[in-house]
Amino acid sequence: MKKQGINSPRLDAEVLLASAWGRERADLLIFSEDQVPKEVQRVFYDLLEQRSKGIPVAYLTGEKEFMSLAFYVNFDVLIPRPETELLVERVLEFLAKLDKPLKGGEEHLVADVGTGSGAVAVSLAYYNPQVKALAVDISHKALKTAASNAERHGVKGRVRFLQGDLISPLLEQGYIGMGTAVAANLPYIPTADLPGLPIDVQYEPKNALDGGKDGLEHYSRLIPQAGLFLAPGGLLACEIGVGQGEVLAGLLEEGGWNRVEVLNDYAGRERVVTAVKQDRSGGPTSSFLNKLYSE
Repeated sequence: MKKQGINSPRLDAEVLLASAWGRERADLLIFSEDQVPKEVQRVFYDLLEQRSKGIPVAYLTGEKEFMSLAFYVNFDVLIPRPETELLVERVLEFLAKLDKPLKGGEEHLVADVGTGSGAVAVSLAYYNPQVKALAVDISHKALKTAASNAERHGVKGRVRFLQGDLISPLLEQGYIGMGTAVAANLPYIPTADLPGLPIDVQYEPKNALDGGKDGLEHYSRLIPQAGLFLAPGGLLACEIGVGQGEVLAGLLEEGGWNRVEVLNDYAGRERVVTAVKQDRSGGPTSSFLNKLYSE
């Protein structure tokens, strides 16, 4: 793997051996004198060969940790990244600080747009028992994976999965002006940059990466839809790439959104843009409706 340019060959080898053996990585050190069974060796060497071709470790082991939870992953979904945890944390903080406490039986309706593996929706439901997550994805296969993860972590009853483009399925079913928050980790890689992505990323689904010419094609369509879904004072939180914060923030401000912020991740890179739907008339919802009806 080192000869093939894999960045962390020893770490990857340890993770793959532990996976092939059905043990924890720490066991390799604690029980370092144990003999590796022949059948495990065969599986391990096959995994090493695949990893040397650039196939991500998460796809080979079938899972990835996110928000301290283990998620099933496969070639149908984007692998959850640690930096996306900032998106989840920001939404959880927003929900925790809401002035109006929920009464018995009430729930926060939170849309997870482009749910993929379901990591964001499931994490939100897992860490806040008052969240009712509405997880949307255009891929039926991705939704199957996400549903498995919801069941795995005991939140299946509080996550609803819908297939479709952005928030359209929610609007079609009447979820207008009802949402508390929207979390969106949409494709944001500019199309021209896709061929230059690391070989690991090349194995991930292209429709989960391609953000159009400027990388913000999907977000420009999401903003007015989010304005329809959210109740006044609702939060829109979007994960972005480097150099996109100012542009997306500008789009939101032009659309009449309040409290627009660009948040940096722990590496100091801009990662999440948040905005709050304004209360007064003439905001993002009404302007979108006016445009819609004029057409």
